[in-house]
Amino acid sequence: MSSSPESLEIAAAEGRVVSWFAATAPERVAVVSDRVTLTYPELDARVNQLVHHLRGRGLRTDDAIALIAPNRAEWVETYAAAQRAGWRITPVNFHLGVDEARYIIEDCGARAVVMDASLTDLAPAAASAEIKIAIDGADHADLAEWDDYESVLAAQPTTAIDDPIRGTIMLYTSGTTGRPKGVSRPRTDGVATLTEAQFSGYLPGAVHLVTGPLYHTAPLMLSLNTPLHGGATLVLMEHWDASSTLDLIAAHRVTHTHMVPTMFHRLLALPEAERSAADTSTLLAVVHGAAPCPVHVKQRLIEWFGPVVWEYYGATEGAATLVDPKTWLRKPGTVGKPDPVDHVIVGDADANPLAPNTPGSVWIKTARADRFEYHGDPEKTSGAYRGDYFTLGDVGYLDDDGYLFLTDRSAHLIVSGGVNIYPAEVDAVLLEHPAVGDAATIGVPDDEWGESVLAVVEVAEGITADDALAEALIAHCRARLANFKCPRAIDFVARIPRQDNGKVAKTKLRAEYRSRT
Repeated sequence: MSSSPESLEIAAAEGRVVSWFAATAPERVAVVSDRVTLTYPELDARVNQLVHHLRGRGLRTDDAIALIAPNRAEWVETYAAAQRAGWRITPVNFHLGVDEARYIIEDCGARAVVMDASLTDLAPAAASAEIKIAIDGADHADLAEWDDYESVLAAQPTTAIDDPIRGTIMLYTSGTTGRPKGVSRPRTDGVATLTEAQFSGYLPGAVHLVTGPLYHTAPLMLSLNTPLHGGATLVLMEHWDASSTLDLIAAHRVTHTHMVPTMFHRLLALPEAERSAADTSTLLAVVHGAAPCPVHVKQRLIEWFGPVVWEYYGATEGAATLVDPKTWLRKPGTVGKPDPVDHVIVGDADANPLAPNTPGSVWIKTARADRFEYHGDPEKTSGAYRGDYFTLGDVGYLDDDGYLFLTDRSAHLIVSGGVNIYPAEVDAVLLEHPAVGDAATIGVPDDEWGESVLAVVEVAEGITADDALAEALIAHCRARLANFKCPRAIDFVARIPRQDNGKVAKTKLRAEYRSRT
């Protein structure tokens, strides 16, 4: 076991927060999963073993590792090893096809790939890597060229290395247009993450329920990186569902979690008896972002969980705002007030500020020393900035008090008869109807209006989708929205396509419907 560093700050700067908690809180549980439970000393020992193996295979500071696995203890171990030995880690979405995964592995320059053996279909994507390690690989004869993860660890000592250096992370954008791009940043000293952990209330006894896939930015940073810097226990969910979430919160006395609005909607759709019986009294912070959250959904969740629901706005490229529940209740729908004031501006295409309450592009400021870069694409990097500001393509406005409200993404905007319509507004109204399980509003070509408003609807369980319901939903919208914003038609589907980060796959949905015209 490694010795205790001089301070947690030094440990963070060296990527050794797991070691620090292993030495200072040896009885504390670090990871809980269906497969295994690990204390901090057990986690620390396994991380050291993985570091020794990869160093012995020739991996050096700033080399890249690609990680392809569901939420399991080995995910945490591989991440912590990369942080400790100065490697750059790139998580890969295991739902990608072989060619998509191969592109990311090759583009990030991964010398090593760690993959869950259940994902054998993706094995060819790692052909360019020198080191291939399969979790549970011993049980898969078709992965003979891969080293078995447990065998690799068993052959190595659990002692700490004497020259730790904090690693880096390179995540890939979703790639809605063209190939995804790696987003890289300079190496940090970890102080900001320690501050975030302290601000988030990660005191002894804190338990974080990991609900989302760790290869996405928000779960990785908010459900793994920050809680580990606070010495929290991580309860891993490999597959999310509403009932299991409530069971785990009660069983493990969960204090913190990160979710997306779709999860809120599914939780609220559970039978009243199940919701009433659930013990959520230990929750201190439920953090959400990634997609717009209808006001009525969040209000109902706060009524149920209490004032513990925090919301952030940001993305892989950078963070923008945060709003606490009490402030949100005073300003329903806001994603927060920029701090400092100039951190976010709403402006035109060149980031020139617009007047309050005027919708425009949301621009986020980044310090020169912390500017992100798109890996291998300086042209895309320079094109993303206007001075010190970049945009995620979102549209919003600042109210008279300086609070930011998002209306939608510019790519989702519907222009009908020359008038701008924001689909998120229509989605929120549709989701108020008890017959609606999920909804996605899109624009479809229209000879007269340019585009017309179409609502794609997934009905709630036990509801029959028919013409009468379609008429009722349109009437429901007309009672709450201006006529020009309302759907001209409703199309019922078995399931709304969503990305696994909770966002509706609207680009895919629009393309599908436009191909029919």
